[in-house]
Amino acid sequence: MKLAVVLFNLGGPDGPQAVEPFLRNLFTDPAIISLPGILRMPLGRFIAKRRAPVAREIYAKIGGRSPILEETQAQARALERVLAGRGVEARAFVAMRCWHPFSDGAAKAVKDWQPDRIVLLPLYPQYSTTTTASSLRDWERASAKLGLDAPSSRVCCYPTSAAFVDALAASIRETWKEARPDVRYRLLLSAHGLPERVIAKGDPYRWQVEQTAAALVEKLGMDGLDWRVCYQSRVGPLRWIGPATDAEIRQAGAEGLGLVVAPIAFVSEHSETLVELDIEYAHLARGAGVPHYLRAPTVGVRPQFIEGLADLVIESTGRICPASFARCGFREAHR
Repeated sequence: MKLAVVLFNLGGPDGPQAVEPFLRNLFTDPAIISLPGILRMPLGRFIAKRRAPVAREIYAKIGGRSPILEETQAQARALERVLAGRGVEARAFVAMRCWHPFSDGAAKAVKDWQPDRIVLLPLYPQYSTTTTASSLRDWERASAKLGLDAPSSRVCCYPTSAAFVDALAASIRETWKEARPDVRYRLLLSAHGLPERVIAKGDPYRWQVEQTAAALVEKLGMDGLDWRVCYQSRVGPLRWIGPATDAEIRQAGAEGLGLVVAPIAFVSEHSETLVELDIEYAHLARGAGVPHYLRAPTVGVRPQFIEGLADLVIESTGRICPASFARCGFREAHR
């Protein structure tokens, strides 16, 4: 049996000229700005044009482009190798939401390969209507347009997957080896933020992030560990979920604590890790009096994480969100 696995991620600009159209695709997505198209489209274009100069400066700090496509392609190749080792003839395809390769190109490549079955696998461990749901809706559009009719299944989320948590724990332990004996440290588990109104509508993202954090701290098993969950990458004037990562950095500085910062919602390196965490927040930490600032890498192609993705491809999972979350993606993933 030929198995196609489609890996979904946000994507990122592949050069300075792509920054504004990337942002335009992001901010005209109805999952990001929930207004009628007649209002959303001009507003999204305006926001993209306004933010593009600052965003170009951000990407200039990492060579003018995002590395997320190469990172995702490496994960795809690693997943193929693991599945081949389990006797599965599989090919992994990449579908980005806001920049190339889009779902249209991925769907065409899948159709040309003629698989017997398709598994849709978001590279968002925690489900959100703004990420996973948006990517899957776009895939539906692209695959229907091409008449791609191979049987398919969807992975909803995996915030407490043992393999994912193991990979996070391994990254943090390795980073902690650089800790100084004269410094007390706090572990900040940083995830991408969302506007509070998204959560208020029943999006389970924050709850799932907290589940990841709890499972991770249990796995670390560090007696007396000082840790907090926080959220980064706020954009615009809306109220966002918190506490904010930058506020937690300032608080640690006021308490004279060192920091180990670990991204727990990103599985690959990109501008929000390489620039926001490594450059901007490291600079903030120095100015705030944090005596030592360390950042744990994302899980990337760690063997535990890739093995866990292979498990998700082969085995179905059940709903984990309480019924109170009206926008849990499990029903959508298993309809």
